[in-house]
Amino acid sequence: MRTSRSVFVIGAVVAQDFAAHGTYTDPKSGIQFYTSYEVNGTITGSGEMSTVSLGGFTFGMALPADAATKDASEYIGYIQGSTPTGKGGWSGVVHGDNNGASMPNHLMLVAWPSGNGDEVITSFRYATGFRLPGSYKGTAKYTKLSSAVNSTHWSLIYRCQDCFVFNDPSQSTANASTSKGVIPQGWAQAMSAPTNPKDPNSDFIQHDNGMGVFQIQVKSAASAKYAEWVKLFGPDPTSTSTIATPTSTPTPTAPAFSGVPVPTQTSYDYIVVGGGAGGIPMADRLSAAGKSVLLIEKGIASSARWGGTIRPETGWLDGQNLTWFDIPGECNRIWNGGSVGVACTDTDQMAGCVLGGGTAVNAGLWWKPVPSDWDENFPAGWKSKDMAPATKRVFSRIPGTDHSSMDGVKYLMSGFDVVTGGLAKANWSSVTANDHPEMKHRTYALAPHMFSNGERGGPMATYLVTANGRNNFHMWLNTSVERINRIGGHAVSLDVTPTNNGGRVGTVSLKNVTGRVVLSAGAFGSPKLLFRSGIGPVDQLQVVQSSEDGPKMLKQADWINLPVGHGLRDHLNTDTVLSHPNVSYYDWPAAWLTPIEADKTAYLTKRSGPLAQAAPNIGPIMWEEVTGPDGIKRTMQWQARVEGSGGVPNGNSMTLSLYLGRGELSKGRASIQKGLNMVVSEIPYGNPNDLAAVATAIDNMVKALTPVQNLTWILPSPGTTGADFLKSIELSYANVGARRANHWMGTCKMGTDSGLVGNGTSVVDTNTKVYGTDNIFVVDASIFPGMVTTNPSALIVTASERASELILALPVSGKAGGGKPGNGHGHPPDVEGGDGDA
Repeated sequence: MRTSRSVFVIGAVVAQDFAAHGTYTDPKSGIQFYTSYEVNGTITGSGEMSTVSLGGFTFGMALPADAATKDASEYIGYIQGSTPTGKGGWSGVVHGDNNGASMPNHLMLVAWPSGNGDEVITSFRYATGFRLPGSYKGTAKYTKLSSAVNSTHWSLIYRCQDCFVFNDPSQSTANASTSKGVIPQGWAQAMSAPTNPKDPNSDFIQHDNGMGVFQIQVKSAASAKYAEWVKLFGPDPTSTSTIATPTSTPTPTAPAFSGVPVPTQTSYDYIVVGGGAGGIPMADRLSAAGKSVLLIEKGIASSARWGGTIRPETGWLDGQNLTWFDIPGECNRIWNGGSVGVACTDTDQMAGCVLGGGTAVNAGLWWKPVPSDWDENFPAGWKSKDMAPATKRVFSRIPGTDHSSMDGVKYLMSGFDVVTGGLAKANWSSVTANDHPEMKHRTYALAPHMFSNGERGGPMATYLVTANGRNNFHMWLNTSVERINRIGGHAVSLDVTPTNNGGRVGTVSLKNVTGRVVLSAGAFGSPKLLFRSGIGPVDQLQVVQSSEDGPKMLKQADWINLPVGHGLRDHLNTDTVLSHPNVSYYDWPAAWLTPIEADKTAYLTKRSGPLAQAAPNIGPIMWEEVTGPDGIKRTMQWQARVEGSGGVPNGNSMTLSLYLGRGELSKGRASIQKGLNMVVSEIPYGNPNDLAAVATAIDNMVKALTPVQNLTWILPSPGTTGADFLKSIELSYANVGARRANHWMGTCKMGTDSGLVGNGTSVVDTNTKVYGTDNIFVVDASIFPGMVTTNPSALIVTASERASELILALPVSGKAGGGKPGNGHGHPPDVEGGDGDA
């Protein structure tokens, strides 16, 4: 899965400009605005990157006269929002910087009619991740000039000072640079009023009336009359166009939830942090070996099997032992309004923070590992021959299927048939993917999924079930690990805090000497926990030291300097779009609330029909090997789906997403901010040889499918080469939402070159143990040294199987001692158990 949608606006903006532009002069004030607008029209699907909005939407901006040569900190704004249902609604803008206009870590201005005449309520909001934005605590200042409200629209003119300065105390100060000539901005609208329209701090629902991005051309928005217009707002001795600095620092906040105290007389052989593709199999294998195991997951239960409760508001799943996580046809719900309470709130990228992690929210694609992925990327002990037993165990438990509907029928095959018909004529070969994992050159296949019995299945339906049947296994949900307490390189306990009511609060102990901790929190979560535990590059540990964690941070002499966060990788994604009259779109987002009656009945009674398959009509999956100018062979995976993208509407369109896999050279970095949230600080894309290979793959696919009768290439347009098409898609942080595949890995790289020595690049050794420690391990996608060919879920589970063998075989090398670092006290007596709640 790739597309990016969020609680308020798009998770990371596409750099293209999805708006029309013009000018508007307010007749009363005479202020002239450079406008960006979406015309009146009906939203289809999620409304992502929409160029329409029901009732329309307009944003106008006027900038200081010198904004093109001197970075401005303020502007005068104009918003015309819509309330097309007559029941209120809200509109909002995201103040982008020159890296993008993502919802996380950017100032938002949200506004709506209060219901009291011409009054419009405004609220500065801010979020570090994908959640309902809270109050912004930076120095931005809002001053209203005028507002008006009628039955279908409202308008607002205001001055926004320090709104190009981002200095909420939880973030490092940054600002938009108007002198660069272009500023990206985001927008969104919703058709329902906030919970309490008279309260600026009110909650509000996710946007359902469009969202997207546009670009402000600074020269067009700058005006010599700006200083004159500012006087209309009254005297303001603080008015300035210089960049402001924050006036406050973060302060610790008490947990917002009611927590259950950690049992004081309990310790564990193993504590596994993160209940996803790495953590669940690890906890199962360790507990099967007779070890006492605690699995800690920060999120809620997802599947109904484990107590999940998220069901459609219309009630069609009421009384069923199912949630949206269980139904294959709802697998893209997180991208279509389902992110609240599900998506991680502490990263600027979309990820699932629920039981099951990515395997609970992704499309469930389930690939037997390509042998070369192990052989070319991993060190000795992790080659394909070493991984074969683990692979066999994984696929004996989760074989996967490319016919997930229980009646054996493949539904909604129009897109598959169009594309494979062309590929067959172009001499590409059809394969059963998991029977021949090594065949990845000019081949195509039905997509295999982890689904079983018409439901999601995967690790939660297998490994977690067997683990939960053992008395020595325990699981805590709704509980976040804040830090690992350690003495030197030896972990002794973990501090935990609730993320929802019922989560645990306190300090949970490892068994004295023999206890171990395994981090399986993902490519962002595991580095974050290492940073907060004094393990990582000095610059990152200094950020933590300056945060609310400072008083609990290990003293600098105990820091372990490792390249945590470096080496970030992801499949570079490039979306291409075609259309064909035989292709037919199925409205998957609508199926959440109002599924087609026959399809609903078929699924609930027989686990058959479209809802037993992954949305949105995924397939075929295609592969090609392309040698770049540098002589390196790179694998390409094409993933087709029946929906539009890049501004192309749904209907007869298909998106063919191209993932650059094994052989990719580009690497980036994940970093922590003062608010203890994780961000992609360096994007892992852009190596020229990588891009040249991608361009060749695009040319090859266009050539293969162009002969198909009545098929039209839209992106790239006819006659456009792959290289020229790539030049038209900006490759920057501002565009990461379009170019990411959300297959993040590599931030705790495995290798034999210890990061403690010289120019070493590795964080964990070949036993997955963190260098410089004796009982801290990392087992998830973050340890992968290089990019793999396919979607990585099955490879992560296989790596966990292998790592469990290696960890269990290691002799104990810990040190006696206990409690928190430096307290001089021993551990409490070992008491087996915990309360075993699952």
